[in-house]
Amino acid sequence: MPATALHQPLPRPFPHKVSDLTSPSHLPDPTAPNGRLDHPEPGELARKLGYAGLIPFVGGALFIWLLAGRVADEPFIFVVRAVTSYAALIVSFLGGLPWGVVMRQSSHSGALPEHHSRALWTGIAYSLAAWVALLMPPHAGLVVLGGLLIGCYAIDRKRYPELGLSGWLTLRFRLTVMASLSCFLAAAQI
Repeated sequence: MPATALHQPLPRPFPHKVSDLTSPSHLPDPTAPNGRLDHPEPGELARKLGYAGLIPFVGGALFIWLLAGRVADEPFIFVVRAVTSYAALIVSFLGGLPWGVVMRQSSHSGALPEHHSRALWTGIAYSLAAWVALLMPPHAGLVVLGGLLIGCYAIDRKRYPELGLSGWLTLRFRLTVMASLSCFLAAAQI
């Protein structure tokens, strides 16, 4: 055995860090050359805007916790409605993302591939579920919306690789954790 072979690192058979578990990079992409994952990650602007999108979630949950029982009902109800509406809007936005990707990737003629059809159906399901949650009383609707955010991420973990978007899953995980936690905490104080 050559001496250089002794100094090469051994391949890791399983993820060793939390980031390895939240990123699909430890899973080979069978369609990529040499099994590498070649799906692009979000750029700096997308990451900054994604994190900025958490401001209404975190700020709203914080205001609900600080205002509960300390202010008149009207401002409190306004903040609760604002957080609930924003959460429903974001779930609908997540449903629209695959539509944009499918529109860009699909040809103008012929039937859609099955994974494109599934992506379109799930996109509509997200929006309809968010609408139903918005019609519920806020304490229940926020719990449903928090669950929908988690459910959207779980489904998108399968959809994104099919659509060539695996690189976005780490950002999606982080945003989902913060947004859903904010929904659950806000609902707990209502």
